[in-house]
Amino acid sequence: MLEVIVIVAVVMAIAIVIVLALALTKPDTFSVRRSAVVRASAERIFPLVNNFQEWVNWSPWENRDPAMKRSYSGAESGKGAVYAWDGNKNVGSGRMEILDASSPSKITIKLDFFKPFEGHNTAEFTFAPDRGAAATNIVWVMHGPSSFMSKVMQVLMNLDAMIGRDFEAGLANLKKLTEP
Repeated sequence: MLEVIVIVAVVMAIAIVIVLALALTKPDTFSVRRSAVVRASAERIFPLVNNFQEWVNWSPWENRDPAMKRSYSGAESGKGAVYAWDGNKNVGSGRMEILDASSPSKITIKLDFFKPFEGHNTAEFTFAPDRGAAATNIVWVMHGPSSFMSKVMQVLMNLDAMIGRDFEAGLANLKKLTEP
């Protein structure tokens, strides 16, 4: 019996060493990017992203915790607007602040996560004419540093696919809200 326990312990130790070694090969930064073409003007879409109070209408995370606590401060929209949330394990807690808003082409957001894992990232939305003025290409990007713990998680799960699915859902919601 002791031999079996030793074998299991050695196999587990080897697996842990392999995961840690693979984590060391991961890049020091990450980036997740998704885009969608929406048959609406940037002027119609931009305010829905530029005002955090509008996010309840399209953000893929807003309905994951009906009891989520939200607070808004700073400017009502645009540069200086702040949104903080505290929710269940599905949404965690964090804070966003719009650092730059160049209507109707770009919004840059400082994105800080506190729970379940701490992270400090940047989110960017760009809005560019597509097919003349008949549509807008929206690009949603989140990028930031990868801590060692984040690198370990990337060995075990596909961060791009996980976050990308949420970005795709949010872009689809913006499309539904703004297309004729």
